[in-house]
Amino acid sequence: MPGDFHPIAVLDSGVGGLSILREIRRQLPEENFLYFADQGHVPYGPRPLTEIQSFVRGIARFFLLHDARVIVLACNAASAAGLHDARRTFPQTPFIGMEPAIKPAAERTRKGVIGVITTKATYQGELFASAVDRFANDIEVVTQVCPEFVTLVEAGRLDGEEVHQAVQSYLTPLIEAEIDELVLGCTHFPFLTPIIRAVIGEQVEIVDPGPAVAQQTKRVVSQYPNRSRSTGSVTYFTSGDASIFHEIAQQLLDESIDAQQVVKVRWVDGDVVEFLD
Repeated sequence: MPGDFHPIAVLDSGVGGLSILREIRRQLPEENFLYFADQGHVPYGPRPLTEIQSFVRGIARFFLLHDARVIVLACNAASAAGLHDARRTFPQTPFIGMEPAIKPAAERTRKGVIGVITTKATYQGELFASAVDRFANDIEVVTQVCPEFVTLVEAGRLDGEEVHQAVQSYLTPLIEAEIDELVLGCTHFPFLTPIIRAVIGEQVEIVDPGPAVAQQTKRVVSQYPNRSRSTGSVTYFTSGDASIFHEIAQQLLDESIDAQQVVKVRWVDGDVVEFLD
């Protein structure tokens, strides 16, 4: 699969996967990237697993048409529902998924009680159950599904009284359980880390899987090198409103993004096509 300027592709239901893209770009700054925000279907969390699988397959086909050499499912719900299905469907393509960071939390806990905040699809997926079985058999895992967090981040609402109240409401059961490790089980959640920290306190370690996923991506990408030097470019695709994505992405990444880097796409019969005015 090696070639000239074959990009690394990253997908999410919306803007949450930008937290993963940010980490990968830090470790691979000269690579070219494609980022797909399926905002026409966000959030994935409450959707049936089979529906999420169909979205992942459609986006993967779109990426492969754009010569992607590695595809990162920067979405816990997409990984939980669609990672194994995608690997079966596209056996020649390397896929990297998100697994809830139960292992490091279980290794570091001093009290034997860890918390996980996540979405419904991730909580119900086999990756979550497998991670708990493998790494936390003798650990108490307190799980909280937090669907409102995704909605807040998609709207670019990262602080304020309403956000604080939502975070307080979801985290109160974990605080009462006296956890000392908190796993961020959705890629949207790292953007709420400052307010999560303010609510949960300094005594709880927050486990963000982003750096580990970026490191794994770096290892996989090294096996599929480009022949020529890349330029470090990023092209963003959204099945939602391109202008809104552009605004929120700049806020979350804290960088200027040329509007021409954001491409509107739409779904047609289960496949993704670029939108033409």
